[in-house]
Amino acid sequence: MPVAVPIQATSEQLASVRYNDDGLVAAIVQDHSTSEVLMMAWMNAETLEETLVSGRTVFWSRSRGERWRKGDTSGDRQWIKSARYDCDGDTLLFLVEQEGAGACHTGERSCFYRSFGEGGPAPATTSPPWRATSRSYPYGVSCSPT
Repeated sequence: MPVAVPIQATSEQLASVRYNDDGLVAAIVQDHSTSEVLMMAWMNAETLEETLVSGRTVFWSRSRGERWRKGDTSGDRQWIKSARYDCDGDTLLFLVEQEGAGACHTGERSCFYRSFGEGGPAPATTSPPWRATSRSYPYGVSCSPT
């Protein structure tokens, strides 16, 4: 069974998170061993704190207007291995160990199982071509707060 890993975030780090007008921040969930993107959901300050303290992902459901901890009903729990925030502070990234069938409510492992174009639906399980061991960035992108 996976083990919860609480994350000790500082108050300065938490203050760096930039929430939208609804008090939410985007949270990307990625498999820690394969780098596969599993899902995107929303967090508010309370669910972010609960996630970091408990070592399990907890989100805010915009449609239901309530907190939900991933896997409480499905058994498809996500165990935090590390937590990051982007250069602008407006997107979070959680590297997890995915338990159960997967992250998507449809039963798929990843919510990103569909692709655009002639090929139709296809699993998005391959790493992007720019993912490398070097610190090079794709497309010459640099981050700066706006």
